[in-house]
Amino acid sequence: MTAPALEIKGLQAWYGESHVLHGVDMVVQPGEVVTLLGRNGAGRTSTLRAIMGLTGARQGSIKVYGQETIALPTYRIAHLGLGYCPEERGIFSSLSCEENLLLPPPLKTGHASMSIEEIYGMFPNLAERKNSQGTRLSGGEQQMLAVARILRTGARLLLLDEISEGLAPVIVQALARMITMLREKGFTVVMVEQNFRFAAPLADRFYVMEHGRMVEHFTATQLQEKMPVLTELLGV
Repeated sequence: MTAPALEIKGLQAWYGESHVLHGVDMVVQPGEVVTLLGRNGAGRTSTLRAIMGLTGARQGSIKVYGQETIALPTYRIAHLGLGYCPEERGIFSSLSCEENLLLPPPLKTGHASMSIEEIYGMFPNLAERKNSQGTRLSGGEQQMLAVARILRTGARLLLLDEISEGLAPVIVQALARMITMLREKGFTVVMVEQNFRFAAPLADRFYVMEHGRMVEHFTATQLQEKMPVLTELLGV
C-alpha cells in the first residue's frame, strides 16, 4: 500500500513562548487536493510552516511519503519533494521573470523537475513576460511565478498559502485551472484558503481549523450537508 503523501499526528508547534498548534492530525493521499479552512488566526498558515520546519519548536509526527521529518531541517524536508508557496510570494524584484524561475536548482526528490518549456506551456502569461522584472508583473502573474518556481525543484507535494487573496476574479479562475492541471499531472496540493468559492470546487477533502486544532474534516461529497456547520465556523 502506498504511503500517504503527508501524514500528521499530534502536531504541536510554537513561535517562541507562543503555543500555536495543539495536536493537529491530518492525512493527505498522493494526487489529492486538500483545503485547510478556518478564520484568520486559526492556525492554518502555522500548520504549513510547521510542515516545512519554519516554526519554532515542534512535537508530534510529520511524515512525508512515509519518512518522518519532525527532526529534519527545512532544506532536508524540501529534498523529499515538498514545495511551499508562502502568502507573501517571495519574488526577487531585481530579477526578471525567467531569472526568478531559473533560481531554484532541481533537487534530488526522486521526481523530475519541470522544464522551463513545460512551465511556459502551463503558464503562457509567464512566457509573455519572461523578460519583465519581478515587480513589474501583475499580482496574478507574481502568484503564478511563485508556484511555477516550486515546480522547477521537482516538488510533488505543494503547500499553497492563500494564493487567490486580493486577485481579480479572472486571475482567480486562471489559478483554479492551474490547480486542476496540477492534479491531472499527479501533483498533491494542500491549500490554505479564505476564498471558499475558489476552494470548494477544487478540493477532494476539507479540514477546518479553530484555535490551533482540527475541528471538522469532510469530503467534497459531504460539502452541502456541512454548509450549516461551515457557516457557523467560518461565516461563509
